[in-house]
Amino acid sequence: MAHPHMDYDPNGPVKRLREICLALPETIEQEAWGECTFRVAGKMFAMTDNNHHGTGRVAVWCKAPPMVQEILVASDSKRFFKPPYVGHKGWLGVRLDVEVDWDELVAILEDGWLMSAPKRLAVARRSTSAEVNTVAKRDRKRTGTVPAKVESSPLARAVAKSRKRLATLTSVRMK
Repeated sequence: MAHPHMDYDPNGPVKRLREICLALPETIEQEAWGECTFRVAGKMFAMTDNNHHGTGRVAVWCKAPPMVQEILVASDSKRFFKPPYVGHKGWLGVRLDVEVDWDELVAILEDGWLMSAPKRLAVARRSTSAEVNTVAKRDRKRTGTVPAKVESSPLARAVAKSRKRLATLTSVRMK
């Protein structure tokens, strides 16, 4: 049986999700299983979940690096979950029908994109991020502070928040 097309609130969270995903280089949106999927070079890195098979939630499923799913689901099971079909492969479910930390979601989506992107795109994206970090380190050494522009970027805040969460969970598990 074919999956029916899933309509979304045109001003709801999926609109913002689309903007984030489609801002990543060479990303396209393609409908599959009645849902929006986001792909780079033909490889899917994110998929919407609009009450998919009666789940009762609006969410996005994202490709995630090893252990991220386990860490985030254990830290906040109201926002994160192991999605069906792809959860056993490490994909992460992020609810969009609860309070969303958009900066954190940007970082999660970018990680998934990096895992799916061709090497030429991933290397270019990583080197751009590395340049920002190098400038921040140089400025920190010179002035003793982090420039507001770098510190306030969504990716920088999301990475800092995720590292803090990971450190907290790791220290709790070690005890």
